Amino acid sequence: MAYCKVTQAEIYYEDIGEGKPIIMIHGFSPDHRLMSGCMEPVFKKRTGWRRIYIDLPGMGLTKNYNEIGSSDEMLTAVLEFIQTIIPGQEYLIAGESYGGYIARGIIQKQQEQILGAAFICPVIIPLAEDRTAEEHKILKTDEKFLAKLSTEELEDFRSNNVVLDEYTWLRYNREIVSGCKIADEKLLNNVKDKYGFSFEIDQFNFNKPSVFLLGRQDSSVGYKDALKLIDKYPRGTFTVLDHAGHNLQIEQPQLFNTLVDEWLDRIEYSVD
Repeated sequence: MAYCKVTQAEIYYEDIGEGKPIIMIHGFSPDHRLMSGCMEPVFKKRTGWRRIYIDLPGMGLTKNYNEIGSSDEMLTAVLEFIQTIIPGQEYLIAGESYGGYIARGIIQKQQEQILGAAFICPVIIPLAEDRTAEEHKILKTDEKFLAKLSTEELEDFRSNNVVLDEYTWLRYNREIVSGCKIADEKLLNNVKDKYGFSFEIDQFNFNKPSVFLLGRQDSSVGYKDALKLIDKYPRGTFTVLDHAGHNLQIEQPQLFNTLVDEWLDRIEYSVD
């Protein structure tokens, strides 16, 4: 648990383990707990990896972010963080939702230093109205458990989850809702006005091992737009999981763990 000062923020981060660094980038509104909640179980049986979980400006415990007002500035803050914490080192990136969009910006700027990339339900197209997203569907419901939730909790839970049971709720509440509750809405609204980068990304092929984990029922970003990038990631595994929405990592935990584990295996073979 520490802070790293960059030009426009003091970025909070948690640094776990030793070895090849992996920069973990959460989505828009939550905080690092989204990424540590789903990624740490993968490393219970693995060594040789340094996991660096950050809170993006305006989210989590990051402070003094000086009114960052665009995804360009968000990306610059993350790039400065990387160069401060692991200067000149090779590293991996893993990003969820908006964090996946930021990760593609990092690839555009620092391709040579990146050993691999993982994308969890990534934002591909910034503006929601331009995306090919799925209609929201609930596929599994535990009515007995749901009766224990307040009206407000149930409304939120039903709005963006595909599996409505106790396991999903406990993780959703701990890893996602907890971060959203402390986000700076003013900053988030400022960034939403300039949510897309001012420059083009995906301008070359990324030839390192990558994985795209996509929810078949993802009503936030969908999965079809990501599939259009398949030729840009020649070493990419693209997986569309049924029974999974925008919180795929919680709704399909076993497949998530297996696919991330296999991605790390491929990187180890490539590095060796």
